[in-house]
Amino acid sequence: MAGSRILVIDDDALMREFVQEALTREGHSCEAAASGQEGINLLNDRSYDLVITDLKMTPVDGLGVLEAVNQHSSDDTRCILMTAYGTIETAVQALKQGAEDYILKPFATDELEVAVKRALERARLTRENRYLREELNRPYDIAAMVGQSSAMRHVYEQIERVADSRATVLVRGESGTGKELAARAIHFGSPRKDNPFIKVNCAALSAGLLESELFGHEKGAFTGAHEAKMGRFELADGGTLLLDEISEISLELQPKLLRALQEREFERVGGTRSIQVDTRIVSTSNRHLEAAVNEGAFREDLFYRLNVIAIRIPPLRERKDDIPALLDHFLQRFAQENGRNLRGYTDNARQMLMDYDWPGNVRELQNAVERAVVLAPGPVLEPAHFALTSSALRINSAEALVSAPFGTTVAQMEKDLILKTLERCGQNRANAAKVLGISVRTLRNKLNDYRVDA
Repeated sequence: MAGSRILVIDDDALMREFVQEALTREGHSCEAAASGQEGINLLNDRSYDLVITDLKMTPVDGLGVLEAVNQHSSDDTRCILMTAYGTIETAVQALKQGAEDYILKPFATDELEVAVKRALERARLTRENRYLREELNRPYDIAAMVGQSSAMRHVYEQIERVADSRATVLVRGESGTGKELAARAIHFGSPRKDNPFIKVNCAALSAGLLESELFGHEKGAFTGAHEAKMGRFELADGGTLLLDEISEISLELQPKLLRALQEREFERVGGTRSIQVDTRIVSTSNRHLEAAVNEGAFREDLFYRLNVIAIRIPPLRERKDDIPALLDHFLQRFAQENGRNLRGYTDNARQMLMDYDWPGNVRELQNAVERAVVLAPGPVLEPAHFALTSSALRINSAEALVSAPFGTTVAQMEKDLILKTLERCGQNRANAAKVLGISVRTLRNKLNDYRVDA
């Protein structure tokens, strides 16, 4: 897999350069070390997908490097040994200790490429298998939701109270707050947890397609209906049907949905037989449905039928106490999924992420951490690894004003604010300029005025 991070360790400069050049041509990010100890030092500081090491080196040989890989690197980090014919027995012993493969010197470029490709493919399969196992075992009850702020504890209490009922629930909140996760927690906390949890995105389908998805259709009901098909209401019988973004359902389909909710029966498209189901409905919306009702875009009777129980998921800006836990949760998850050996965040990075308003809520935070994990060379995440929207970054200017002594000039306040912003942004001038709402050139001129190295 091109783009992997590879460390080459060999005390033979010609061999080291040969391997590094060959792998770089294949599109890999390749670093090199001239000794076993130098390689181990790099392993302690950075994460790699693959380590290729010579077996015979002094004072730390390839087995010592392999031991370091096993102790300090990700479970997905693979190790290939380069060995001469006379040390094959030792190489075989290394395989028993966890080495992925060995190649005999001298070797051609294509032999190296095959071994590398095979090792990286096995690492990928290991990650995928682990991810699938985790998904199968992943809890979808309240334990899967991260955060212990008072706002989230209120949400948990609501979920626990309504989960074991038959009531229809409307989960409301801005995009990215975790509405679907709350819906899953309701289902998996209910007596229906062993029955299906079915989701349909109302915003993704046209009215005609959505009707067929919800209620199914009979053979020949429309062009392309070559056979009968069950709808989501039937598939979720005995379980829960999640109507995601319910505000986007068309006016012509709303009466049919209302009847299905009230009577617990419906007909397939093109059918005449009524089908009865025991399906619980949980819906989500990021819009104010009351406003849609007032505008005539949503039926009032359907709104009341959906809004029997309403649960609001607070935006992240209202639960900033949960950000540290979310940061650690996503770092651990994405480091494991991507085979990265990361220890945490710098203090400046944590402070910057706490100061950010997160207009995209938990989903934006999750994406930001995933991107940083993938791109960071390790071992910690820094402010420069995060691409945040400047309009949502905030510097606590009120705090700065209060702490400024009487008699402080505007020029001194400006200087303090700029230097504080630079510090918060990890000395990344592009990010600092965005936060301050000025150009990088203006920032550089200001720093020149302050006699700060620009």
